Amino acid sequence: MKERLLFLVKLYAATLVIFVLQKPLFMFTDAPSGSHYGAGDYLAVMAHGLLLDIPVTGYLISLPLLFIIATCWLRCSIPLRRIAMPWYIVVAVVTSLIFVSDASLYPFWSFKLDATIFNYLDSPKNAMASVSVWFILLRVVAVAVMAAVIAAVFRFVTPVVIKPVRRLSRRIFSTVLMVAVMAPLVISIRGGLGESTANIGKVYFSSDEYLNHSAINPCFSMLASLGKSDNYADEFNFFDEARRRSIFDGLYRPTPGTTESLLNTTRPNVIVILMEGFGGQFIEAVSGAKDIAPNYNRLAATEGVFFTRCYSNSFRTDRGTVSTFSGYPAFPTLSVMKLPVKSRTLPCIAASLNSAGYKSSFLYGGDINFTNMQSYLRTGGYSSITSDVDFTESERSGNPWGVNDDVTFNRLYDIIRAQNHTPWHIGYLTLSSHEPFTVPYKRLADKRTNAFAFTDHCLGEFIKRIKKTPEWKNLLIVCIPDHGFPYPGTITQEQLHHNTMLWLGGALKGHRVVNTIMNQSDMAATLLAQLGIDHSRYTFSRNIFSRAYNYPFAVYTSREGFALVDSTGSSFYGINNNAIIEDHPAGGHKDSRLSEKRIERAKACIQSFYDDLGAR
Repeated sequence: MKERLLFLVKLYAATLVIFVLQKPLFMFTDAPSGSHYGAGDYLAVMAHGLLLDIPVTGYLISLPLLFIIATCWLRCSIPLRRIAMPWYIVVAVVTSLIFVSDASLYPFWSFKLDATIFNYLDSPKNAMASVSVWFILLRVVAVAVMAAVIAAVFRFVTPVVIKPVRRLSRRIFSTVLMVAVMAPLVISIRGGLGESTANIGKVYFSSDEYLNHSAINPCFSMLASLGKSDNYADEFNFFDEARRRSIFDGLYRPTPGTTESLLNTTRPNVIVILMEGFGGQFIEAVSGAKDIAPNYNRLAATEGVFFTRCYSNSFRTDRGTVSTFSGYPAFPTLSVMKLPVKSRTLPCIAASLNSAGYKSSFLYGGDINFTNMQSYLRTGGYSSITSDVDFTESERSGNPWGVNDDVTFNRLYDIIRAQNHTPWHIGYLTLSSHEPFTVPYKRLADKRTNAFAFTDHCLGEFIKRIKKTPEWKNLLIVCIPDHGFPYPGTITQEQLHHNTMLWLGGALKGHRVVNTIMNQSDMAATLLAQLGIDHSRYTFSRNIFSRAYNYPFAVYTSREGFALVDSTGSSFYGINNNAIIEDHPAGGHKDSRLSEKRIERAKACIQSFYDDLGAR
């Protein structure tokens, strides 16, 4: 009996210690550049992380505990080490794979590993395109080494053989004792005796988001996200229905009409260029870095209609694409593009333009099936799609992610010149400013900024070229980022989502700057209103030039939470710790009442978004 109990204690302790030691290893691997964390920070991360390490350890010990109970009733010696090794190998490989994946993806995603990763595994080629072969091989080796060490530790604490329990009375006593051990194990899995069960927010202890992330057990993060309900209307129920309605009503009121026309025609040919990661961080005109996007800045300053406060809805391309073309909000916990049963119910710019006589096509240099994009675009009204398979092998060889922007901008030019139907619409997603930032261009020393500079260069050359054609006179080009980019390192959520939008083309009446707060999703209604096309189906997209748009605000989301920005400032609410993580009052003077008001409205919006998705 003592041998069995001691084995369980050793196995539990070994598993828990492994999870605890992963914390400093994660911090050593992924600490943001320029950060300086001391011994106290490492100890605090390990101590607070125990609140999730303990539940995961409890899960993993459950099966060995049940097996040990069963051995009390077997009348022969049990070769425990040999029997347990397959289980140990599975646990070692899975936990190692999760840890290494988490540590490897964190610098790209800035949030802990969760079920989001499965959104990108249906196209492994694209999922791997952001990194080199050596990057992958090194991680494979890391998984193998870590798994071998973990399995060896488990083997070491496991007896070679456990002897049978001979007497009936001792079998009964041993079974009762082992069942009693299950009680604290269940409590540890639950996360305590209180009403609050184990959740990610329990380990949050610092104002430094990276330290909070470091304390999260990636196995728990993955398991928790896998257990999310598909009943979307039940998520984020902050208020009862009457209270939600009283706060939300009026925020997304219909916005018909327009206070002014930006165009000299109601039927221009329309190109929407969705620029990969091309956030305000690279646009000097909105306090971004200098000398990265000189063409974009020049066009914004001299000839386009420049929207300076167009906030992206989310943080990934699949979410940003839906927000742009369907005018639909983004969600912290899911991608609508990955839910065809939902995405097919959404309106889309292409379908709206098609109903007004347009013919719509889409251009992308990557895999159009990645994240279910083709299904979304086809359903949305894009009858003709050009993607990586429509380019030659040599054109595809310059970038592991797909075809570089110089080639696709040239293809865009060719598509325009070959149009035999008018009016027409083209959606175009750029690619080169995406990891691994491999571009045939060398102007800036930093690989990342050089890739964005390359996209800017391609845009500038395209505009110069298309201006010389007859198509320019009746052309409207909308340049808008799919999301921002975390440059130059650790930045706030407000900085990440504060992006821009630029309208260009001969169809415009002239140059102007628009400083109105808006969302990326508002582009759809604003564009359609300029064309005199009904946009009433775009429930969460607002025509910012409508007189009804009298409360300019934007809502944006990330895996960590959501925020609302208006004329009084911006506040970001963390969904893991249920608290305000960032607060940026206008003018720098904090007012808790205004912060609470912004968060209250943000909560009502998020609850309403999920309600709408659940009803579709």
